Amino acid sequence: MTYNMRILVTGGAGFIGSHLTDRLLSRGDAVTALDDLSTGSEDNIAHLEGHPRFTFVKGSILDPAAVDGLVGETDAVVHLAAAVGVKLIIDKPLESLLTNIRGTEIVLDAAAAYGRKTLIASTSEIYGKNGTGPMHEDSDRVLGPVFKSRWSYSTAKAVDEILARAYWKDRGVPTIVARLFNCSGPRQTGEFGMVLPTLAGQALAGDDLTVFGDGEQTRCFCHVLDTVEALVALLDHPSAVGDVFNVGNPDEVSMNELARIVIEAAGSRSSVVHVPYDEAYEEGFEDMKRRVPDISRIRNLTGWEPSRGLEQIVADVIAHQRVGEAEQAGA
Repeated sequence: MTYNMRILVTGGAGFIGSHLTDRLLSRGDAVTALDDLSTGSEDNIAHLEGHPRFTFVKGSILDPAAVDGLVGETDAVVHLAAAVGVKLIIDKPLESLLTNIRGTEIVLDAAAAYGRKTLIASTSEIYGKNGTGPMHEDSDRVLGPVFKSRWSYSTAKAVDEILARAYWKDRGVPTIVARLFNCSGPRQTGEFGMVLPTLAGQALAGDDLTVFGDGEQTRCFCHVLDTVEALVALLDHPSAVGDVFNVGNPDEVSMNELARIVIEAAGSRSSVVHVPYDEAYEEGFEDMKRRVPDISRIRNLTGWEPSRGLEQIVADVIAHQRVGEAEQAGA
C-alpha cells in the first residue's frame, strides 16, 4: 500500500477529527484515528469502514503504552482528543483536567521518543475574559477566579501550549499549536453545550431558542472544513514549527442575530428566550462580550483564510441535523 504520510489523529472520531481524517485521506495520506468515543462517535467515521488507508483504534490518550505504539508507527500526530464544551467542563471538571493536561503530556512524550511532528489543537478560551479588539497570539490572558470551572479549562489548555513549546525547546519535538475559534459545521453535536447545533436543533423541533444572558455577546464562527484546511496547511509548513496560530473567521455575530439567522434558515416559527447564565451553567458563571481572532499570522505564513461564511455554516448544520432526523424516523 502506498501513501504520502501516515498520520495519527487523536480524537479522530470526533467532530473536527473525522473531517480532518476525510481531508487527509483525500490527499493520499494514511490515517490512524484514536478515540475513546466519550465525545466522538463511530457514526462520524462509518463511511470510512473498509478504506485501505484508514484504521480506527478505540482507546484513550491516557494509555501511555497504546499511544506510544501508535505514535511509533506514524510520521506525524494531530492531537485533537480533549474534553471540550463549556457544559462538559463544568459537569466533569476533574476528568476534563486530567484528559486535557495528562493526555497531552502522554502524546508529547511519545512524540519526543520518536521525533514526530505534532500539531496540538488549543482554543480561544486561552484568552479568557479579554474582550478587547481582535485577539492576536500575543494578546494578554485575562482570567477569573481559580475555582471557576471555565477558567480551569482555559488554564489546562494553556498548560498544553506551554508543554508543546517546552517539548520543542528542550527536547527538539517539532510542535505546532492551533488556537481554534468557535469551529462549527456538520457532525457537531449540541450535547456538550455547542451553541450552533443546539440552536439548530431547537429551531427544527419548533422549540424556543435559548440564548444566554442578554444575547448581545458576539462570537466568530468558522466552518469546520475551513478549520481543517488551516490545520493541514500548518502541518505541512516547516516554518509553523514552534509557533502558535489563531484559526478562525474574523466575522462577528451577536447571539441574538445568530438565533434570528438560524430560525430563518430552518423555516421555523420558534421564538427566542433569554436564560441567565446562572441558570444555564453554574452560579457566578462568567462570559466575555467579544471574542474575535486576528488571523494575520497564519495568513501571512500559509495564505490560509476562511472561505465559507456564517450562512453556509448554519445551512450545513441544519442540513446535517435534518438528515439525522430522517434516518432516525426511517429506522
